[in-house]
Amino acid sequence: MDRIRIVGGQKLNGVIRISGAKNAALPLMIASLLTNETLTLENIPDLADVGMLLRILGHHGVDHSIDGRRPGAPARASRALHLSARQIVDTTAPYEFVSRMRASFWVIAPLLARMGEAKVSLPGGCAIGTRPVDLLLMVFEKLGAVIEIEAGYVQAKAPKGLSGAEIHFPKVTVGGTHTALMAASLAKGHTVLHNAAREPEIVDVADCLIKMGARIKGAGQSTVEIEGVGSLSGARHVVLPDRIEAGTYAMAVAMAGGDVMLEGASPTLLESAIEAIEKTGAEISATNEGLRVRRNGRGLLPVDIATAPFPGFPTDLQAQFMALMTKAKGSSRITETIFENRFMHVQELVRLGAHIKLDGDAAVVEGVDELQGAPVMATDLRASMSLVIAALAAEGETTVNRVYHLDRGFEHIEEKLGACGAMIERLTDRA
Repeated sequence: MDRIRIVGGQKLNGVIRISGAKNAALPLMIASLLTNETLTLENIPDLADVGMLLRILGHHGVDHSIDGRRPGAPARASRALHLSARQIVDTTAPYEFVSRMRASFWVIAPLLARMGEAKVSLPGGCAIGTRPVDLLLMVFEKLGAVIEIEAGYVQAKAPKGLSGAEIHFPKVTVGGTHTALMAASLAKGHTVLHNAAREPEIVDVADCLIKMGARIKGAGQSTVEIEGVGSLSGARHVVLPDRIEAGTYAMAVAMAGGDVMLEGASPTLLESAIEAIEKTGAEISATNEGLRVRRNGRGLLPVDIATAPFPGFPTDLQAQFMALMTKAKGSSRITETIFENRFMHVQELVRLGAHIKLDGDAAVVEGVDELQGAPVMATDLRASMSLVIAALAAEGETTVNRVYHLDRGFEHIEEKLGACGAMIERLTDRA
């Protein structure tokens, strides 16, 4: 199993190209099931989750090919992925796939909308109400599907097709909004989504669906309207830059010090995170190339944050910001309002010398003068990156184990940080 070894104390200087957004790429790939024509997605990141989803889509009958970045192409025009679902060969998504990646549950929406039926395993690892799978099922029932849950599988049927409806989300749900956009695009009649998620990735998926022929108004607002169409066509779409990756590397620079250009990063996607990072004392400026992040030798100031749906502070940057606060000069309070049990990184940060106390849905971080390198264990994707950020400023050597979590969501991390002066390498155990 691979590990990442980091020797802290090096400032970061150089350029990091921001990859395409994982949180947009995955639902965009799933949207290929909505049409029998080819969907081409540019700026697709090279991630383990992308590879896993390609396997899942192949199970349903989707053919794919990948083009590398063309010589002389702009930074955003990275890999292009061509997806063709000319014929759906299987409407069942088995547990062995869905259990490995929750987002793959979303295939239920295009399969149901296009084929009139779908049988998809419930995701493993959590009760149905813990994360809003129940809200996804509510969407399909509102659109006229009959839902049954049996032996760990959701069986959804709409033999006469889906019909438009008014859908009121009791709480903001990104997954529910994604699936509602896909399903309603092929439903008969008019659908209105109330309290829809406003994340930039929602807008990106809606923009792509519109290119495919969908009729969607209001994406990025709390009320979204969809007028169903009989079929969707192929399209070509460039995936937006990954705001979580950009915010993560901005925090890495703030932690380690230095001067880095985040090429392709968009400030409009990161306003709340940029505001929080600037309050710590780092300087962030927008340029034609992206975002420039700088921090000199001054100490970090403590900043309180609370996660919230977009445009609030992203829950996917909470762990990274906590790592940054471990060396702030004072006390900070980090409140997690989106997901429960998202403080699993705390004990690993404590192994590096951090002073953190949990208080319900909040963590109180008392900054320390020094962190000390140590072996640590990644528990999930964002927690993994928090350990990397802390390791960049720790004295001595840190080994991050279980880096397969990192490979799920951060493209070529050791290459990107290494090119900016970090002492970082991947260690592969040989059998």
